[in-house]
Amino acid sequence: MILKVYTSLLLLFLVNSVWTRTVRQVYDDLGPDHWSHYTSECPPECFCPPSFPNALYCDNKGLKEIPPIPARIWYLYLQNNQIETLSEKPFVNATHLRWINLNKNKITNSGIESGVLSKLKRLLYLFVEDNELEEVPAPLPVGLEQLRLARNKISRIPEGVFSHLENLTLLDLHQNNLLDSALQSDTFQGLNNLMQLNIAKNSLKKMPLSIPANTLQLFLDNNSIEVIPENYFSAIPKVTFLRLNYNKLSDDGIPSNGFNVSSILDLQLSHNQLTKIPPINAHLEHLHLDHNKIKSVNGTQICPVSIALEEDYGYYGNVPRLRYLRLDGNEIQPPIPLDIMICFRLLQAVVI
Repeated sequence: MILKVYTSLLLLFLVNSVWTRTVRQVYDDLGPDHWSHYTSECPPECFCPPSFPNALYCDNKGLKEIPPIPARIWYLYLQNNQIETLSEKPFVNATHLRWINLNKNKITNSGIESGVLSKLKRLLYLFVEDNELEEVPAPLPVGLEQLRLARNKISRIPEGVFSHLENLTLLDLHQNNLLDSALQSDTFQGLNNLMQLNIAKNSLKKMPLSIPANTLQLFLDNNSIEVIPENYFSAIPKVTFLRLNYNKLSDDGIPSNGFNVSSILDLQLSHNQLTKIPPINAHLEHLHLDHNKIKSVNGTQICPVSIALEEDYGYYGNVPRLRYLRLDGNEIQPPIPLDIMICFRLLQAVVI
């Protein structure tokens, strides 16, 4: 199971480099005649590298409008400009686009022509971070695999905007203006292959409803969440990385076995209001509890298995897998209690 999780995450973060390498190999043997042809098609305000002819670099050019995009382009870089609108005209011939980077522009929802994005049938990666969006743009290309909308002003998610995005693996909405009311029970419906959901740095007070069941990474840092509902993680049985740093979680807001979930390998609860370590699962590998209000640690109480049984079964038994434990910023005084080391025999680092 763990091997499958890490394999999926590796594919999620490295697929870009695989594509780039493959495309470069295809075009490495192009001669000067081909280069001349590609240069003549290149918009004068952009850069078309001869060794990478399906990429168009129009970033950092002070552009207010998108120039006509040649038909051969797969990768389009438009970040760090002054672009306010997305219209259909520049994309008429760009039927092969896979990747668009529009980060750090001035795009608003009213500046996006109706249907312009959904007509980009082959688009897989869409980056519109650091713009002026107030809601998730719709409709979106059905083949999208990554959608990055961080650091906008998004407070609304239109109904059904994600319902046809079955290929989406990453959705980043962090640092927007989302309230609990923006996340309805059907908001994420249709995201059957989502692996990473980032809703950190918003204004949530509750855990979001109906997270897609296949989600592996859930980031909810820097909200105002106070309570984890009973059996919340049973609906997302594959969640592996869970970040709830900088919230308002207290002991009373966590069910007795709220985080005793076998799928969770990395649990981050830093900068909350906990006075004790919540029960954890033996499969957990990384636990961040720094900057809470914890005064003492009892290894016997927090050990996810009986220390006596652990000694009987030895290394090959159900030994807890915790390797990293962070407890600094609490009221705990060193040294580390001996029973912590007896329980968590695989510990490699403890910060206290």
